[in-house]
Amino acid sequence: MDALLVERLDRTTRRMRLLAFAPAKVNLYLHVTGRRADGYHLLDGLVAFADIGDRLEARPGERLELAIEGPQAASLDAANEDNLVVRAARALAAHGGIAPRARLLLEKNLPVASGLGGGSSDAAAALKLLARLWRLSIGEKALAAVGATLGADVPACLYGRPVWVGGIGEQLAPAPGLPEAGILLANPGIPLPTAAVYAARTGPFSEPGRFQPMPQDAVSLAERLKSRRNDLAEAATRLLPEIGAVLSRLGALDGALLARMSGSGASCFALFEARAAAERARLALARLEPSWWCAAGSLVP
Repeated sequence: MDALLVERLDRTTRRMRLLAFAPAKVNLYLHVTGRRADGYHLLDGLVAFADIGDRLEARPGERLELAIEGPQAASLDAANEDNLVVRAARALAAHGGIAPRARLLLEKNLPVASGLGGGSSDAAAALKLLARLWRLSIGEKALAAVGATLGADVPACLYGRPVWVGGIGEQLAPAPGLPEAGILLANPGIPLPTAAVYAARTGPFSEPGRFQPMPQDAVSLAERLKSRRNDLAEAATRLLPEIGAVLSRLGALDGALLARMSGSGASCFALFEARAAAERARLALARLEPSWWCAAGSLVP
């Protein structure tokens, strides 16, 4: 079984329920290397995942139902057919030639439209859970193909481990395991649509930034990443100046090795030598900026 999936028997109903963790996706660096004729940007980056994220539960049902709870639930509409979890369920059912029947419960902990791939990670969790719940015989490549129809980030979220990303986000190559490192995520509480950031991006394109071997400790990883960047940060900060304040706060925290925006923003991250250092930094940041969303954890190695 996938390490992020748990199967439990509900003692009340005596029916099986499946649980999955949907981790935050973090772009340790993100270079824009070109643009296709259809307008999509070509990317090169190193994607990692944190042990911070949403949770999804699936149970048998008579029809497709989604309920949403958790601290970020108010920002989503469970009845919206554009919800990525709902779209994932319908896409997988169509692929399998079956009716979409399941009761889904999403615990939403990650902020929406924040550059952490929360929606894509939720969709990936739904695909994994429902493939098991519906007992579909579908391989990883076929599942990734279904995921790609939902968004460019979904295949990487299905992979769920450190990965080099190319193309428009659909070309994946396994990356060596990351060293142990703490991570602090922060968001000023303002959504920033991805399309708007890409539309605002200007300037020349970058060269790919892949490197080897993978550094063996957090300090060395941060040093290696400092010669890379997030090519969307300038455009995102022009659209939302608060990102600059987030980066300044993160970079000034005790023990911070690197502060950078993730994805298309507005979430930013700081790397630390260990989880404990990240947690201390979270407490300090929460005192300084109590209105911001922040969470501490570790990179998934």
